Amino acid sequence: MWRLYLSLYFFTLTMGTMIAITANSWLITWLGLEVNLLGLMPLMSNLNKKYSSEATIKYFLIQVMASGLFLFSSIIMSTKFMFNSMEINTINSFLMCTALLLKIGAAPFHFWLPEVISGSDWKINFMILTWQKLAPMIVIYQTMQNPLYFSIIIIISSIISGIQGMNQTCLRKIMAYSSINHSSWMIASILSSLTLWFCYYMIYLLINTSIMMMMNKSNIYNISQLSKFFTMNKMKKIMFLFSFLNLGGLPPFLGFLPKWMVTLNLVQNNFFYLTTLLIIFTLITLYFYIRICLSTFTINSEESLTNFFVKMNYLSTMISIFSLISLSLCSMLTNHL
Repeated sequence: MWRLYLSLYFFTLTMGTMIAITANSWLITWLGLEVNLLGLMPLMSNLNKKYSSEATIKYFLIQVMASGLFLFSSIIMSTKFMFNSMEINTINSFLMCTALLLKIGAAPFHFWLPEVISGSDWKINFMILTWQKLAPMIVIYQTMQNPLYFSIIIIISSIISGIQGMNQTCLRKIMAYSSINHSSWMIASILSSLTLWFCYYMIYLLINTSIMMMMNKSNIYNISQLSKFFTMNKMKKIMFLFSFLNLGGLPPFLGFLPKWMVTLNLVQNNFFYLTTLLIIFTLITLYFYIRICLSTFTINSEESLTNFFVKMNYLSTMISIFSLISLSLCSMLTNHL
């Protein structure tokens, strides 16, 4: 019976996103975002988890606040006969984009994201950090009128995610600040084209899937657990190490491709200062990625140096391998075509 309810919640979650993406009016878009929220709430409230109820209430209050602001802006946009001035339309677009940025947790509207993520399990975190960004990002593309405002959001997100993520030991909070940093890159890709954003989003989804599947399978929540977890499985240790380097966007991994494409398109559109600042501040996030990798590669006295291949989860392994070698496959296909 619980699996039936679970399927219903996932169906509601998916349908809400699809309604918001395909809507032809702002009120229908708001309705889709609310249906999406109602589908996620029952999945978050797990009585077996210590802080799940607190995280659910925090997430609900923030989303309701953002939805109220979005509804207010959509009502004003729907009554164009009352407001025809350029100033009113600009302010209204600013309010709507602010509500959407609050929904995805972009800085400086990020204050709720690390707390909600740290109180939820990895499955819920995966949905919040990936699927819940889909509809708001597409609506942001439809309402974007002021590139300067989004340039400020991009720079603030890259700065805050790098600085606040440096002193974290909780892996869930590290993934939250990593998501804020990738949100800045996604918004920067929206400045160029929606197709570029979709490519970035799909690659980010693939990398997050490989990382969170491993951490969920092994119940890893803190950096201190990493040095003892992979003691008997060298292959999983290497996969875990390369996956975080992949998330940081280092070549020759697939995570380098979308950042390189975004950088190229920003330069072609004359966003020189934005591109320079985004790259510089994103390098700060590589610090805690490398710190995780060093914790993973620490060799213990009881660790076996000869036992390399141990039985692994097939799906997780294949997703990790695909996300790591896809850049080489893309290069080969490009040269062939």
